[in-house]
Amino acid sequence: MSKDNIRNDQVKIICAEDCGNAPKKELLRSFNVAFVCNDVGFITETITENIKWNFIGNSVLQGKDEVFKMLEKLIHKKPTELVVSNIITHGYSGSLNGILNLENNISYAFCNVYRFNSSLNNTKIKEVNSYIIDISKLNEK
Repeated sequence: MSKDNIRNDQVKIICAEDCGNAPKKELLRSFNVAFVCNDVGFITETITENIKWNFIGNSVLQGKDEVFKMLEKLIHKKPTELVVSNIITHGYSGSLNGILNLENNISYAFCNVYRFNSSLNNTKIKEVNSYIIDISKLNEK
């Protein structure tokens, strides 16, 4: 994937003020923005080689290659807005929740629970558990 796939100028990012006041919180905020904007370079730098990404009730990705294949499949999705409500980090763990809005009134509420490979601030993400709910129908009311 090339830099052309980065959508930073096309996606509105809304984040609670306290979401960036610690290194790991900033990492999780930036990671989610990179995911939505398809910034493969940033994602590559912030995940371990053997990352495990569990989309609860759907699929489990194992390793960077599977993550990149998933990102390639998502390139045609057109996000319009990422709203980050909360970011919590402590030691080896972190969590971020919010809403991702796509074109055509498609919206997902999500919560990602992260496991870092270290408790240090310059850590990488080694595991993600993603809970995703399609809330598009709620927006039609």
